[in-house]
Amino acid sequence: MGLETLVDTPPYLIDNPNLQGGFAPVDQELVVHEFEVIGEIPSDFSGMYVRNGPVPQHTPKGKYHWYDGDGMLHAVHFQQGRMSYRNRWVNTDGLQADRAAGESLAPGLKQKLPEGALPDHALKNTSNTDVKYHNGKLLSMWYRGGAVYQVDPLSLETVGKLEPDPRLKGLQISAHSRVDERTGEYMFFAYGNLHPYMHYGVVNASGQLQTLIPVELPGPRLPHDMAITANYSILHDFPLINNPEALKAGRYSLEFHPEWNSRFAVIPRHGSVDQIRWFEADPRYMLHVANAWEEVNDQGETEIVMLGTPYAMPKQFDGSLDVKRLLFTIGTQGTEYEFYQWRFNLSTGQTRESVVDDILNTEFPMINGWYQGYKNRYTYHVLMGRARTVEQPHFAGLAKYDLETGSAVTYHPGEGYWFSEAPFAPRDNPQAEDDGYLVGFVWNGLQERSEVWIIDAQKLANGPVARVILPQRVPHGFHSTWVREALLPQA
Repeated sequence: MGLETLVDTPPYLIDNPNLQGGFAPVDQELVVHEFEVIGEIPSDFSGMYVRNGPVPQHTPKGKYHWYDGDGMLHAVHFQQGRMSYRNRWVNTDGLQADRAAGESLAPGLKQKLPEGALPDHALKNTSNTDVKYHNGKLLSMWYRGGAVYQVDPLSLETVGKLEPDPRLKGLQISAHSRVDERTGEYMFFAYGNLHPYMHYGVVNASGQLQTLIPVELPGPRLPHDMAITANYSILHDFPLINNPEALKAGRYSLEFHPEWNSRFAVIPRHGSVDQIRWFEADPRYMLHVANAWEEVNDQGETEIVMLGTPYAMPKQFDGSLDVKRLLFTIGTQGTEYEFYQWRFNLSTGQTRESVVDDILNTEFPMINGWYQGYKNRYTYHVLMGRARTVEQPHFAGLAKYDLETGSAVTYHPGEGYWFSEAPFAPRDNPQAEDDGYLVGFVWNGLQERSEVWIIDAQKLANGPVARVILPQRVPHGFHSTWVREALLPQA
């Protein structure tokens, strides 16, 4: 294929920490079946772990930011105690244009945009952020919102876009969509800088768009995630906005408004515009939801419970937040998160909110996928360590919360390791919600190599039962998914 390596690196990139160590790009697409294994790969689970992340294929221009890289999927398939690994770039329109030109064309987050252009149009949809499994395909998505790319789960070949219905064309679908494993439905939201600023939709298990409605916001916002329950979807309107006057001038300027409440739209899964109900809460900002479900309280009223990891607000909040950090970084110096709960009462219209945990600093929450939208007991998070540079996070370990007992267990192997988000993989014929494994990539900075770690979810503190050494680095990335073997197509 003649993929470009970052040889002849321009001077302005030589000291860029986003292109060094575990962040450094790779230039090969591999298929590997034989590995060195420390421990033993369990034979009582099977399926596929897939993680997305940024890997620039061409030499970046300007001040490269970690978020700018082209989306690359890394997939690990487990079956009867054996494992295979495959990686492949998501073949986006932007990457095809770069390949045709032989160079990187689009500006990055830190570069000046063309006159009058907005990020919605000027930045390349790299599809580097999240990945879900739906209707026999992997769905690769971008945090800024845009076309969703469909990928064959076995070959990782990009096979098209999620645009079977013309109503989806042009919508900026967010990376953080949700799949209900029990119904096979795919819920999503789209957002942008033009009225009505948000849409909500549902694609059924067979790939048909069943629901699409506008969700009118007061102005352009920067939502990141959503939640689902068995019967409802919850969309977010936090008081972090794109300044309207700056947008008119072709610039992008964020403002946090502490005088505004956070708002949450609760919508029946296949609801209409007139069924949207808005709930208000304290002003905050959050990237990632852990889960949500419906629950009957002591008064016999139905409440929607939503858990997530918002930015921790200062104890003496003075009305300010570092919005630059909110936009450009995750878990960098000074950034702390809380595990938090909102309860939306469908009878009274009131919101109750509270801190679940403000001791551990955790992000990237995951659950057993079968419980997505249904009450769960356990959540699994990345343990955020002290950042090593101003704009680089340190994913130092893993944490497991028991929501029933209010307890937490962590695992941190010490200096030199960098974790990926680790989804839950159930054992064959599981006997409990946490009967299975956490599977994820780990950068071993002590030996400068990437590994796959398999950890017994019921014994997190014991560390990995198996470490699989990979022949190529897996550059640090973002979100992942676990696909049960029964759902995968047969080769």
